[in-house]
Amino acid sequence: MSDPSDQHKPGDQQDGMPQDPFSAEESAVHDAQVSAAEADAAAERAEADGEHPDTVLAAERLADLQRLQAEYVNYKRRVDRDKVLLKDLGASSVIEALMPVLDEIALARQHGDLGEGTPFASIADKLQQALGRFGLEAYGKAGDEFDPALHEALMHVEAELPEGATTTTVVQVLQPGYRQGDRVLRAARVSVADPQ
Repeated sequence: MSDPSDQHKPGDQQDGMPQDPFSAEESAVHDAQVSAAEADAAAERAEADGEHPDTVLAAERLADLQRLQAEYVNYKRRVDRDKVLLKDLGASSVIEALMPVLDEIALARQHGDLGEGTPFASIADKLQQALGRFGLEAYGKAGDEFDPALHEALMHVEAELPEGATTTTVVQVLQPGYRQGDRVLRAARVSVADPQ
């Protein structure tokens, strides 16, 4: 038989998604029914122990209110955290959908098609600025130290590295990487060379 403490409580998350709000309401009704039954049992215990039933009932109600207040604080904290998480995930999905467009913009800039004064240059700049407000940052440039967490090495080439280079180094960026804060959305695709 499963332990009831292992079961998820209303408002808990499974697989990163909030529970059904109706199950929370049903649980609240059930909790109220259980509380009423506990109050009756407490009154009977109080009479048996010689304590005044109102004193015991007041103490139990105070404990219930404290528990409910703690549950509400935890619920509020969880909702606030989930709100930020869902906002970041939404922005990330839009950014990931726009990555091919950003790649085309980068290629157009490399080929000189988006020079100053061209009609699409201002549109490309505005798009990149708008995505930058959501924390998008392009990274990866020749001379960076190769980091497998940030770079995807597509080619290993023989190349002249700067004097003093002691680690594998990026010599060419084939496709820029993108990150949002600390989260890598796509690793930079690069060519690397080892020091001689």
